[in-house]
Amino acid sequence: MTFSRAACLFCLISLLIMLETGAGQPVPFSQPKSPRIANYDIDVRLDAKARLLHGRQVLRWRNTAGHAVEDLHFHLYLNGFRNNQSTFMRESGGRHRGEKLDEKGWGYIDIDSLSNAAGEELLPLTAFIQPDDGNTNDKTVLHLPLPKPLSPGETITLYFAFTAKLPEPPMARTGIKEEFVMAGQWFPKIGVYENGAWNCHQFHAHSEFYADFGVYHVNITVPKGHIVGATGLCCATADNPDSTVTHRYHAEDVHDFAWTASPDFLVLNGKSQDVEIRALLQKDHAGIGPRFLRAAEIAVAWFQDRYGDYPYPNLTVVDPRRGAGGAGGMEYPTLITAWGAYGIPKGFRSLEMVIMHEFGHNYWYHLVASNEFEEAWLDEGINTFSEMQILSDTYGEAGSMVDLCGIRISDSQLLRMGYIAEPGLDPVLQPAWKYYSGSNYSSMSYNKPGLMLLTLQNMVGRETMNRILRTWLERWRFKHPRSADFIAVVNEVSGENFDWFFDQVLNSTAVLDYSVSEISSEEVEQNRGFDFFPADSTAAVSATATLTTDTVAAGGLESDTTGRRNKAGADSGKEVLDDKEKEEKKLYHSSVKVRRLGEFIFPVELQLIFSDGDTLIEKWDGRSRWKEFSVTRASRLVSAAIDPKNKILLDVQLTNNSRTLERSSRGKAKLAARILFWTQFFMDMPKFFNLFTIFSPHL
Repeated sequence: MTFSRAACLFCLISLLIMLETGAGQPVPFSQPKSPRIANYDIDVRLDAKARLLHGRQVLRWRNTAGHAVEDLHFHLYLNGFRNNQSTFMRESGGRHRGEKLDEKGWGYIDIDSLSNAAGEELLPLTAFIQPDDGNTNDKTVLHLPLPKPLSPGETITLYFAFTAKLPEPPMARTGIKEEFVMAGQWFPKIGVYENGAWNCHQFHAHSEFYADFGVYHVNITVPKGHIVGATGLCCATADNPDSTVTHRYHAEDVHDFAWTASPDFLVLNGKSQDVEIRALLQKDHAGIGPRFLRAAEIAVAWFQDRYGDYPYPNLTVVDPRRGAGGAGGMEYPTLITAWGAYGIPKGFRSLEMVIMHEFGHNYWYHLVASNEFEEAWLDEGINTFSEMQILSDTYGEAGSMVDLCGIRISDSQLLRMGYIAEPGLDPVLQPAWKYYSGSNYSSMSYNKPGLMLLTLQNMVGRETMNRILRTWLERWRFKHPRSADFIAVVNEVSGENFDWFFDQVLNSTAVLDYSVSEISSEEVEQNRGFDFFPADSTAAVSATATLTTDTVAAGGLESDTTGRRNKAGADSGKEVLDDKEKEEKKLYHSSVKVRRLGEFIFPVELQLIFSDGDTLIEKWDGRSRWKEFSVTRASRLVSAAIDPKNKILLDVQLTNNSRTLERSSRGKAKLAARILFWTQFFMDMPKFFNLFTIFSPHL
């Protein structure tokens, strides 16, 4: 791997100091960017044949609370694969992202010993707890009462020895498949202490992770010939007498550490701006290797230019082997996993989308470390919005996801497909394991929030939206913000109060659906009967104006009454007009009724188009169940449309947003052709669509 000069200098300084202070002590490359609450020194040895990791770990955890802490909580994520009665297995049924865990593939993590700096053995004090569901068979959270309380500002040092067995095939982002290893969530990991309590949830089928920032120094020992990639920078390698090699990695201001190893990786190197990029590909993917690098290079440059600095010198992109799809499409600090289909055409951009999406997580999951257990949308939703934007900017909106054989599908269209399938089952804001289903978790964490933010951008403008997200990143980097913090930034930067919007979209199951329900345009009849004002009276204008409910087009009305008045003076109220003049002097009373079919209240625009080419825009606050708009003018109404510029991506039914006065057979034929085309497309390509559904981060 080729590093920048700065990265090499950092590694050299680190190695020199380690020689004097001992390899077990982490050496910072720079001044701390984060609070560095949880700091780890880990030595791990891979036994690939047995699927085992043998580890020793030193944890230094600092109490940043204003009071003494009496206990500690730890995540033991790999125990989610320990048996079929764990919470993860109960919720998932043993399947995740298309992969199934069979009886021979169980995984686990056992703590062999746990002691403090005084040499006291603490393991007998520990017990497994189940804070979320009370499932006594779940062993993914470990509770440790401390021999004595840890005072504010004090740091505790704990020594672990552990043995972990990786699941096969990889499940939920971690595991092993023959020679390929993906080690994610593989070590005992302390929870987050906040607001006077431990935030340390069990491992669920539809949740991800939450942790504090720190410094990691990790020695990874693997068989000789294995190529290793990991979070942070590799500062040194050492050959061992037993035909193994130890790779020494160092990472600062990160809240997780993952690594991968395989003897079959093909290594490609690239660079984007000031970031070195290393792609670890399967050899049979050599032909699409340039696409891996190009997608990563675009992502790094786009995110830095749009949102701000990526404060790390490197990025590693991992390509899982065949049969290890469960490791694909995942993010870790400075390391992401991709998904590359074999023989995937350039016009199908799932590969690029996954890489760009996963790199985006280094901003919205990593730098801004929100709680994925409780508020998944803050990462997944914001990242999905960014994904739509980068794909649109790079490839064009119309075919940003698929541009193949005349088929053009945008990323936002796919997101809408996922959202409108289940739009009102759950609110966005709730714990990840409490959604109706896995697909609804995805819809409420990825699809709906992404469309919500795209709708918000359409309201405030792209420049303002950029400033919102830049401010969000600058203000909350290396912290743990909540949804209320994001809303506060939106209101501050936009200068408007969007509480009404976020309350509905995040806290309720209200569905947004506005429609044009009725449209009419009739010629205004000449006055007949008793007691009419004379045609030359100015009162005639007032009488005619009563035909209009909301709006009068002054030009059409006044020109008509003036013409009648002039002729009346010349001919005593009798008019002799040719056909052309009669047509020019006609008035049309047009009416449009609009309805709010859902519970979501949103201000909308109504566009009226007339036969003379004129367009009228009316605004409606959208609060009542229906409203009628009427206008009298010298041209017939042709069509009416709610949200004519398609700004409201959350509207679940776009087909009822417009009506024309006269139905055209061309519209029916066009709709029938589209239905036939899409039916044939999905019938002809079931495998394609199934794979995309499995591996897409938001489906």
